[in-house]
This record gives sequence, structure tokens and C-alpha cells, in this order.
Amino acid sequence: MQLFIGGACAGKRDVVTARFPDAVWYRLAPEQRLDACQQTLLADTPLVITGVLEWLEAASGSMQNDAFREQWQRDMTGLYQRASQINAPLIIIAHEVGCGIVPMQPEQRRLRDLNGWFVQDATRQADQVWYVRHGLVQLIK
Repeated sequence: MQLFIGGACAGKRDVVTARFPDAVWYRLAPEQRLDACQQTLLADTPLVITGVLEWLEAASGSMQNDAFREQWQRDMTGLYQRASQINAPLIIIAHEVGCGIVPMQPEQRRLRDLNGWFVQDATRQADQVWYVRHGLVQLIK
């Protein structure tokens, strides 16, 4: 699995499109579990998962932090294992948010926490992590 992370309009999609021109793209939908992506997996075809921040925001009201995190951790592990079985490279595009700025609104603080935990969990699973800024790409794991 590869994780591409960077801020808004940093060039993440362009970099991934150039590196994986034959990939299938999957946008996470609200109220959907992460493992729903498994339906889109094709043998020997990269799968790019986008929409993580919006997905986290939509789902954040439905579950407690720990339960939600445990669910996506299980889903991410299952998705990674299935993709490996069929030789389908898995790519996640995630946003870097906040830059250390803590918002006043509790829901915005929670969203930044959820996003940070998701990225940490994806980083643990990932074989490679790429940081994208201004279209420049740096391998950080």
C-alpha cells in the first residue's frame, strides 16, 4: 500500500495519476465502511482511494472515536490483505490538515484528530508514504 499525503491543492491527484495511469479510482462515500472498496478491487490493477477527509467528516457523528477507529483499522487491514492476494496495488490519498493550528469548534478539532489517527494507521500499513507539496514529491517512509 502507498499513502500520498499533502495539503489542499498540493498536487496529490496529479502525482498519483501520473504514477498509476491505469488505476481505478474510488471515492469514499458518507455512511460507507472503508471495506466497501473491496468490491472495486481488480487483479493486477491499482486502486486509488480518495475522499478520506470528507468521509471522516460525514461519519464522525455516528460513532465514538475509539469504535470508529477500530472499525477502520479492521477494514484497512482486510482491504490491504485482499489487495495483496490479487496483486492490486492500493493507494490512499489523504489530506494534511491543520498544520498544528487547533480550531475552536469541537467538531473541527475532532475531525483533525480523526484525520490524524487515520493517517497514522494508514502509515503503519503502508509500504511507502509520500509527502506532496507544491507538486514536489518526497518519500518519507
